[in-house]
Amino acid sequence: MNLSAKEKISYGIGAVGKDMVYMLTASYILYYYEDILGVSAVFTGVLLLIARVFDAANDPVMGVLVARTKSRFGKFRPWLFSGTIINALVLYAMFAVPEKLEGNPLLIYISAAYILWGVTYTMMDIPYWSMIPAFARDSKERESLSTLGRTCAGVGSALVTVITMPAVYFLGNGDERIGFKWFALLVAVFFAFTAVLMCLCIREKSTVDMPVNSIGDMFRALIRNDQAMTVVISIVLINCSIYLTSNLVIYFFKYDFGGEGWQNAYTLFNTFGGAVQILSMMLLYPMVRKFLSTVQVFRASLGMAVAGYAVLLALACTNMSNVFLLFIPGFFIFGANGLLTILTTVFLANSVDYGQWKNGTRDESVIFSMQTFVVKLASGVAVLLASICLAVFQISENTEAEAVAATQSVMGLRLTMTVLPVIGLAAAAAFFGKKFRLTDEKMEEIGEEMRKKGV
Repeated sequence: MNLSAKEKISYGIGAVGKDMVYMLTASYILYYYEDILGVSAVFTGVLLLIARVFDAANDPVMGVLVARTKSRFGKFRPWLFSGTIINALVLYAMFAVPEKLEGNPLLIYISAAYILWGVTYTMMDIPYWSMIPAFARDSKERESLSTLGRTCAGVGSALVTVITMPAVYFLGNGDERIGFKWFALLVAVFFAFTAVLMCLCIREKSTVDMPVNSIGDMFRALIRNDQAMTVVISIVLINCSIYLTSNLVIYFFKYDFGGEGWQNAYTLFNTFGGAVQILSMMLLYPMVRKFLSTVQVFRASLGMAVAGYAVLLALACTNMSNVFLLFIPGFFIFGANGLLTILTTVFLANSVDYGQWKNGTRDESVIFSMQTFVVKLASGVAVLLASICLAVFQISENTEAEAVAATQSVMGLRLTMTVLPVIGLAAAAAFFGKKFRLTDEKMEEIGEEMRKKGV
């Protein structure tokens, strides 16, 4: 039975709220801790990476709990609802650090809040993406639902990218600390609303037998699924590259592009980029899929991103001050990011069928729990690299403007946010090209064999 329009819309809206929360944390937590609270950039980077290592144990456990869940509300909705509500509360606490805290109490507070945020985000993120194979067993319908979810997630990410700094300055009357506090509250409330709406509207159409495995069994199952591992490693490399830039771009506009109106230029650039990212998912992806295979689109997207970074570096080195010129590399980078966001989810969903065909087991929660983990791992690595850049080149609110503007500092920032991502994307392209085998033709072959077996 196909999903109704109401269920599809509510599923998409859930992704909007979910990724607004994620992007607010992924893109601004380093800036909030380092530039606003005055915490060492290196401490923040190490904290975020440690939290991701902790998730290495937490995420598979969450996959087991989802697999074992049996309730009249289904496997997924209880976790979606409870995880969202708790995560929304923690999000607010994370950006509402009491002003009286300083020194070690401050470090303890932000460490506990961030680790708890990661745990509670996992509670709802794994069930959200695990529902895709449970809703739609047909590969085409699953690709359509994956596209919808990722498109709406991209809308949520883009919205946060566009409105965060204007909203922060408006809500705080120029005080960024107060502004982030109230903006986080608004995002948390919207997040909770979208989850409640989704849980009320969706129903689990297909009963998928998700065997209860031990943690060791789960990792062995994942290792046996070589295509899932290929996609997971590719996601890490791609997201490390993209997140590194997203963490440093605000510093580029504040300390390199500069000027009193840097916030306006930053917002304008992000508005354009967010629009490109959304349109690439909603219009460009369906259009190019009529002519190209998923693997061909993937390779073209990586090429677009590399070209965008090359142009960005070239423009940055000219010391130009026209933000509209930055739209050129922004088009390629944001457009590629939109396409890659959809494709990695499609590839993961296909690897579920591959695992069932190859190993006789269907491990949605295992594979999608790894997606949650690797996305957060990539975010943690990217923040660590960004924090090292800020520390080495002495870029922060507490640094004299003349020192920040020094040639060495500026060039270090430019190279870190462009050259390192290119290296990561090139590594992803090489690894993916060598290991990935789930072409459109192969998926049709697998689907036909499974239908003959009555699976």
